[in-house]
Amino acid sequence: MKRVTGIGGIFFKSENAEKLYGWYEKHLGIQRMPGNGVAFEWKEAETGATGYTLWSLFPRSTKYFDPSSASFMVNYRVEDLDALLALLKQEGVEIEDRREDSEYGRFAWIMDPEGNRIELWEPPKP
Repeated sequence: MKRVTGIGGIFFKSENAEKLYGWYEKHLGIQRMPGNGVAFEWKEAETGATGYTLWSLFPRSTKYFDPSSASFMVNYRVEDLDALLALLKQEGVEIEDRREDSEYGRFAWIMDPEGNRIELWEPPKP
């Protein structure tokens, strides 16, 4: 089983998300989708299936990254969330109890040894 298959998203905090989105659009050509965030589209090498990597700004006051004090969080794509969480538990990794199932897939959160919150995401099956 592959543990991580790619990066599903990169999220970071901003003092002024509107202004920062504008900076990224003007200087780097990164255009926000309606709502918040940017979806970079790509193709899987093995299957040719379309995938996306999300890039989003969060308000500095967000609690979404808690308990981490980092100003960023990386979302990693995984193949089998339940199997990976079982392995990580055996290896002593700190795993949050909370899980989320939605139309966008399944989510869980872990902490690395330096206190950075990591989001694990199993995309929905096609």
